[in-house]
Parts: sequence; structure tokens; C-alpha cells
Amino acid sequence: MLSNGTIRLRALEIDDLDMLYLWENDTSSWRDGNNIAPFSRRLLAEYIDTYDGDIFKSQQLRLMIVDVATDVAVGMIDLYDFDAINRRAGIGIIIDEAHRGKGYAAAAIGLLCRYCHQRLGIHQLYAVTAIDNTASVALFQNCGFNISGKLRSWLRDGERYVDAYIHQRLLIADSALH
Repeated sequence: MLSNGTIRLRALEIDDLDMLYLWENDTSSWRDGNNIAPFSRRLLAEYIDTYDGDIFKSQQLRLMIVDVATDVAVGMIDLYDFDAINRRAGIGIIIDEAHRGKGYAAAAIGLLCRYCHQRLGIHQLYAVTAIDNTASVALFQNCGFNISGKLRSWLRDGERYVDAYIHQRLLIADSALH
């Protein structure tokens, strides 16, 4: 369920610390997430060490995206703001710059959608993307997410604010997941 032969999704390991440190502290991606300050190696190591992957307890799930052929972590994918009552969660993804454009993101989203539907019973996933992040907008549309709204001045980018799209994918009625 968490592998398609090309990639696999797996839990965080302490060996992921260097990549996690690099990705979390890349200020060029902060606008698209919620980072406001750098993370220390110690803090990230503690996060990995104490992370238990129970989405029902922590309302989040973070998985590494691994290329099966090379066993190299190429990115990570997150479920966040999990709402157990309404069975929905936000989805976020980052692919290491050296591995972008190779289909890893779409493959990971597909695997995660299937896992969310079949194992977690999640009804819908949503993502928020900056309107000018054309790669992310296209990614989510190509992965079966529909733009369901425009959030005005949603993301701060230095001295200006950027509009964002909210994308939704309903999983329960999605025949592509069966």
C-alpha cells in the first residue's frame, strides 16, 4: 500500500536528520509552509526520536519518499491538521531540488491518497498552494484535486501577500483508489 515499485513511503529514521535539516531550513520554501525560523539539528533529532506516527493522537503524519532503486530519500510528504470527526487532512509535500521533475511527487500523492482512503478512512484531503506556484497548482490538479476556492492575501511573502488556491480531493467516492 505504501509502495508502487518505483517509490515507497516510510517512517522517519534518524538517518534522515541531515536531509530534514536541509529541507526544513530552506528559506525559499518557507512561504509555502508555516516555518518562521530555522530548526536546530537537536530539535529535529528529538522530533524524529519522539515521533510515533499515530495520526489520531498527533493530528499529523510525516513520511519520507524513497526511490526504491537507489534507496535514497528524495522528499517527504505530510498529512497535517487531521480532523478525525470530519475525516479530512491537509497534505503537504517537498521534493529535494535535485530530484524534481521526475514524477516522485505525483507518485507519492497517489500512494498517500490510497493509504488515506483504504487504511485511515479519510474522506477528503486538501492542499493550499500559492497562486503563483504553478508547479504545485499543476501537480495537485494532475493528482485529482480540484480548486475549490481562492484565498485572498493568504500567504505572506516578505512585504507582500499572495493569494492561494485551496485544492480538495474527495477520497470516499474516488474509484481510482480501489
